[in-house]
Amino acid sequence: MFLSAIVIAGLLAALALILGVYWMETHLPPEGDADVILVLGAQVKEDGNPSIALERRLGVALRAYQESARPVICCGGRGVNEPAAEGDVMRAWLIEKGCREVDVLAETASVNTRENLINAKALMETRDCSRALIVTSDYHVPRALALARQVGIEACGRGSESKPEYFIKNHLREGLSWLKFLWESWGLEK
Repeated sequence: MFLSAIVIAGLLAALALILGVYWMETHLPPEGDADVILVLGAQVKEDGNPSIALERRLGVALRAYQESARPVICCGGRGVNEPAAEGDVMRAWLIEKGCREVDVLAETASVNTRENLINAKALMETRDCSRALIVTSDYHVPRALALARQVGIEACGRGSESKPEYFIKNHLREGLSWLKFLWESWGLEK
């Protein structure tokens, strides 16, 4: 009986996290103006090509650039089993697809979203940019915007569609990341 109650409570907590992330993702504030595009990294495959998630983010960033040419900052260091830094792979992809080389910068030192944004802010300042359009996976946009606020970036967001078969996994993992974010934020406030 006790074990069943724990399992049920765990399932309800997981469901609450999944639904909470989905609600935030579907209730984003309007985009507004932005003078720079920040694309957050995702895995680069061992052959050096962007993963499906990263290519979808890059597609959204490319469309935003085509709507209004402005600097693009590609964020992401080199992870385990990645042949190159995510930022460099993203930059090359965008230039290959038609972005002007001078408009695309790579931030390659970060290992998480907070570091992406801190490092991107420094690059924004070199281009006199003040408001960012953050491009990432749909479920990740709300937390990326919350992190941007914490590091002093005024931002709006646009999400790339994630694979439907990973909905539960992505939203549950993002819900757990929100708990970590809230815990760390509470620590920053003290």
